[in-house]
Amino acid sequence: MTRVALLMGGWSVEREVSLSSGAECAKALEAEGYEVMPVDVTRDLDGLLKALTPRPDVAFNALHGRGGEDGTIQGVLEFLRIPYTHSGVLASAIAMHKPTAKAVFAAAGLPLAESRVVRRAELAEGDLLPRPFVAKPVNEGSSVGVRIVREHDNSWAEEAKSWAYEEALVERYVPGREITVAVLGDRALGALEIRPANATMYDYHAKYAPGGSEHLIPAPIHPRAYQQALDISLRAHRALGCRGVSRADLRYDDTAGEPGRMVLLEVNTQPGMTPTSLVPDIARHVGIEFPALVRWMVEHAACDF
Repeated sequence: MTRVALLMGGWSVEREVSLSSGAECAKALEAEGYEVMPVDVTRDLDGLLKALTPRPDVAFNALHGRGGEDGTIQGVLEFLRIPYTHSGVLASAIAMHKPTAKAVFAAAGLPLAESRVVRRAELAEGDLLPRPFVAKPVNEGSSVGVRIVREHDNSWAEEAKSWAYEEALVERYVPGREITVAVLGDRALGALEIRPANATMYDYHAKYAPGGSEHLIPAPIHPRAYQQALDISLRAHRALGCRGVSRADLRYDDTAGEPGRMVLLEVNTQPGMTPTSLVPDIARHVGIEFPALVRWMVEHAACDF
């Protein structure tokens, strides 16, 4: 029987999301006949090494955020020569650091929103792009810390003075619709439109609270735009050097009519596997049920070095 170490938890702000992903994956892996070794990952490296003894056949990475999807845990697994799911060290590190990922996407000729990286002190000096614009941490996930600054938003000046992060990515706001695409190996599975229930953006609550958003699959957009979303996402996956499963997040500006303008925001190399997550929905729509999805991920686990 294949022994799978299920890595979850971690120490990032996305710890609870990771535990939820891990719980869903554990049930699916057991249903597929794997021996599952749940591992709650902390900063205790010695404890992690003990938890990985006896050595598993595969590590299923259900971690999210810093430490779990930025190349850190991937480096540990490479050192131990334990094949693991999702992307490797380099792709994970680049994708997690949004400005670096955008530089890679720009070199690949992918459509992006205008942006700049600024220090915390610069945020309080005045608007760095015309409103509306988006301010976000350079290396967080799950929309943590993301702020849309709109016209006549009088609270931003004070908020900017106490920005919680040392750096910010300030990006021109793209109006329109929220689109996400799941990529499995070398195949873009499909595009889904996200409609938050009670918010103007797809924030943390909309992502993980039951009923927080509506998922429309396939995304009800112009066929040409739909195909463009798939093409952009697959090109982004390849540009970063991703493997396994990834999820591309895009904005679709159809305010002037369809087909509109598709803009790539980022690629998530460790997409959520919670009951409200997007990749399982897209996979299910094309006939891949959740247990089959996690089995595919285990079967395609690897080391890069």
